[in-house]
Amino acid sequence: MKAFHFLLPLALALAFSFASASDPSPLQDFCVAIPEPKNAVFVNGKFCKNPNLTVAGDFSISGLNIPAFTGNRVGSNVTLINVDKIPGLNTLGISLARLDFAPYGGLNPPHIHPRATEILVVVEGTLYVGFVTSNPNRLFTKVLYPGDVFVFPIGLIHFQFNIAKTNAVAFAGLSSQNPGVITIANAIFGPNPPINPDVLAKAFQLDNYTVEKLQKLFATT
Repeated sequence: MKAFHFLLPLALALAFSFASASDPSPLQDFCVAIPEPKNAVFVNGKFCKNPNLTVAGDFSISGLNIPAFTGNRVGSNVTLINVDKIPGLNTLGISLARLDFAPYGGLNPPHIHPRATEILVVVEGTLYVGFVTSNPNRLFTKVLYPGDVFVFPIGLIHFQFNIAKTNAVAFAGLSSQNPGVITIANAIFGPNPPINPDVLAKAFQLDNYTVEKLQKLFATT
């Protein structure tokens, strides 16, 4: 019985901790972000501007209609509009991205957003998209056309790939003011300092020469 009295509060505490594991809910109409004061400690989010000094420009940005450069190695470009671009997003728990893809082969490589679920809508072109679940790993994929929508759950590896001979454009909403991104290949083969090649060789069942070649390749990106 004593164990029950101990476990019940623990279970309730865990439940509440999971329920609040997302961007904080605002306790006011808005909290326009300002640079941190000198020597301040960054915890989460930003400091707030005096509401009387807030202007419409704190909630707006232009230029998302302009195509981004896609002549890079992966043939894609992501223009993220987060709290650093629109200070008024602070505490509101959302952000937006424009995704541009080069003709056939433009790829937004496998990556995760550690703090956000993503909902994507295609406005131009044809995209092959998908995500992989946690163990046991299941792959969910779909070909999307203009007007189609797809959801990528928080924290799961996902990708988008242009399978048409024309440019592709999509917009994505994310459930965090600062969703973060971890591109899998870059994180594995390109961190600084690099991961011990012996670790990667065994993990990926590769020889050390191949691992070191990949590390040199991604160290330059």
